Amino acid sequence: MKNFIKIILLISAPACMLSGCEGLLVEEPKTVAAETFYNTAEEVETAVNAIYSPIRATRAEQIVVLDAHTDWGYGRGSRAQYNDFAGLNATNINTAGARWNSFYQAIRNANLVIFNTPNGTNISQEDIDYNLAEARFLRALCYFDLVRNWGGVPLRTEDNMRDIDLPRSSEEQVYELILSDLLFAEANLLETAKHVGRPTTFAAKTMLADVYLQLERYQEASQKAAEVIQSGKYSLVQVNSVADYQQNLYGPELITSSEEIFYFKYAREIGQGNFILFILNHPSTGQFNFGGAYAHYSDATNPFYVEWEDADIRKQFWDNVDFGLGPNTLVSRKYTDLSAVSNSGAGNDLPIYRYAEVLLLFAEATVRHSGTVSGEALNAINQVKRRAYGYPVGTNSPVDFEFSAGQTNEFLDAVLQERAYEFQFEGKRWLDLKRTGRAQEFVTKNKGITIAPAHYLWPLPLDEINFNGAIDPSTDQNPGY
Repeated sequence: MKNFIKIILLISAPACMLSGCEGLLVEEPKTVAAETFYNTAEEVETAVNAIYSPIRATRAEQIVVLDAHTDWGYGRGSRAQYNDFAGLNATNINTAGARWNSFYQAIRNANLVIFNTPNGTNISQEDIDYNLAEARFLRALCYFDLVRNWGGVPLRTEDNMRDIDLPRSSEEQVYELILSDLLFAEANLLETAKHVGRPTTFAAKTMLADVYLQLERYQEASQKAAEVIQSGKYSLVQVNSVADYQQNLYGPELITSSEEIFYFKYAREIGQGNFILFILNHPSTGQFNFGGAYAHYSDATNPFYVEWEDADIRKQFWDNVDFGLGPNTLVSRKYTDLSAVSNSGAGNDLPIYRYAEVLLLFAEATVRHSGTVSGEALNAINQVKRRAYGYPVGTNSPVDFEFSAGQTNEFLDAVLQERAYEFQFEGKRWLDLKRTGRAQEFVTKNKGITIAPAHYLWPLPLDEINFNGAIDPSTDQNPGY
């Protein structure tokens, strides 16, 4: 049943591997003309499905790379360079370029939907608006990844699909498009997902809260997160053990949960499965039936781990495995699947937004806006912490945070740390440290490393520079490259 439901979302379409090829794609694929393909709701939905494929394919890699940039994460082999904080070498510049291409491939597919769907001849306005909203939500998600990791980027939209040479837009212009897309999505998506795995109005509200927080528009961030909370549609999944987390939040046979707001869906099918399990697992732990590459890890002597309370169930995601780097090496077992069909064929979904993040977004934004620690903000963060220690989320517990109204700095420190514990291998920590301006502080504290300017943004890919005549490599490339 899980595979049947998921497969709805996993239809892929022919895709150009270069980010700047939109001008060639209005007629692609050659056998399907736009005027005969985007005319029914079913045809448009098939085109929307094609947006998912590139970003699903790159999501696991994006997450592990971001978490190797953190104060607690390390990479092995060619990935070790990610955690040196000196920028990227040639190998990792190429892999960053591949992720860039995947995002722009999805953006291209979204632009085709946005451009062609309003001209459909046998589709209702309601279906037009819904499919446009889904395409614009996914486009916003791609640009949000791009702008936070590359800075200002070329803005490729439905209006300039035939243009090859596009200059870098400013970060402000990228965020303007993101907000426009998300506000449209909020207004036109459904409150309940049309199919499991598709975005809803509340997914758009959650992402709006995240974007507003990034832009330091705290009142709006708090409001959007509050709207999700007040909907009553979501709740934290209660856990009492590591196994509860593994199966009831991230399990390979889990279709959905009360915590899911928007996840990328995977299935135990060749070409449709999740690769992150192979990247993270070690064969000796027995968490994945295809062993694992143990390419990313942590260290038990890192202060981040040492200072983490042992009673926190999330700390128990880490196993000591000496694979040649010493007895303090830690390997994650957050994601497990003993029935995967290949090393890239696990059934575990990847969270993009879940209810725990809504609570923490609300807590941070509310305190930053009001300048005081309210009971509502305390309750939000304490729900997440209680769950992590196995306590019921709705009642007071011995592990609750207690802050006075004026202890805003201490509260915000607690939120930042709680996010670090809660979202390991969900790709949030490095972006949080950059957003709050505290990356150097925590990397110095926990790794003793100075961050080079080149490490804060990834380089524009060589393919983009060569293909896009409006990009000047001497003036448009990010610092250090």
